[in-house]
Amino acid sequence: MAKYRICLIEGDGIGHEVVPATKRVLEAAGFDAEYVHAEAGYEYFLDHGTSVPEATYDAVENTDATLFGAATSPSGEKPAGFFGAIRHLRQKYNLYANVRPTKTRPVPHSYENVDLVIVRENTQGLYVEQERIYGDTAIADTVITRGASDRIGKFAADLAMKRGKRLTVVHKSNVLPVTQGLFMNTILDHAKTVDGLTTNTMIVDNAAMQLVRHPQQFDVMVMTNMFGDILSDLAAGLVGGLGIAASGNVGDKFGIFESVHGSAPDIAGQGISNPTATILAAVIMLDHLGDHETARRLDNAVNKVLAEGPRTRDLGGTAGTKEFTEAVIKALA
Repeated sequence: MAKYRICLIEGDGIGHEVVPATKRVLEAAGFDAEYVHAEAGYEYFLDHGTSVPEATYDAVENTDATLFGAATSPSGEKPAGFFGAIRHLRQKYNLYANVRPTKTRPVPHSYENVDLVIVRENTQGLYVEQERIYGDTAIADTVITRGASDRIGKFAADLAMKRGKRLTVVHKSNVLPVTQGLFMNTILDHAKTVDGLTTNTMIVDNAAMQLVRHPQQFDVMVMTNMFGDILSDLAAGLVGGLGIAASGNVGDKFGIFESVHGSAPDIAGQGISNPTATILAAVIMLDHLGDHETARRLDNAVNKVLAEGPRTRDLGGTAGTKEFTEAVIKALA
């Protein structure tokens, strides 16, 4: 019997290419797992009228972790009954911590010596999606609770203590002292109880500038949902872009690990998508499961291929999905 059971959700668009590629790489790395395939996303909604079927809930709940490919979320007014699959799964399984590592990679235009993690509170803020309109006035609620702030603060502090022991709380309490102030002060209260942890605060607009000017100063950054969504993509741009950006959605019981580049319908089905982000999402998943040795081997193999080639088109090369995947498999050997 395999040591782990992993749920694979390809999702939409290039998810159908990058998830199978990552499965091949995991198998080549000797990761001892049984794979359970499940469905979710906009394509599934168009065919069946729901974004996530009951069978997928069963698969997520009865495996050790889930690897998610890509999801389409149509812009503007959503079709009746549609909901974003990944956001829904985060809420349903209380995956309160979104973890986005940003690390220098051997690719063009990458900043040097960057190694930080953005921890984003994943369940509250403006993303509770409580909107309404009165005539010409639209209002969106933001929800911040002490309990959720304390929970994400503890998660971020624990992570920082395993790394460089530095935690930056990013906020906008100078303008929003009630909501952002509650978030910031709750995390600071916990941080005071952690021996050896160095903590500072930074207003979000300054944090954006500092990330561009001197990202090496950061270790672990913690922030509310929308700020984390924006700054994590900014940070990805410092080290090569969304094609190599991965994330984990982690709760007390479940974990869903994903690339963050979207479904890229313009190139889907052409065999040219870059599987790096999904492979690196698998690295985060392996660390989450405690298989640190395989995680480091896989991370090193990706770096070797990014440095020596072949690279995919988004990184200035000519390789397709299959060619890049086979190069990573060869590097593992």
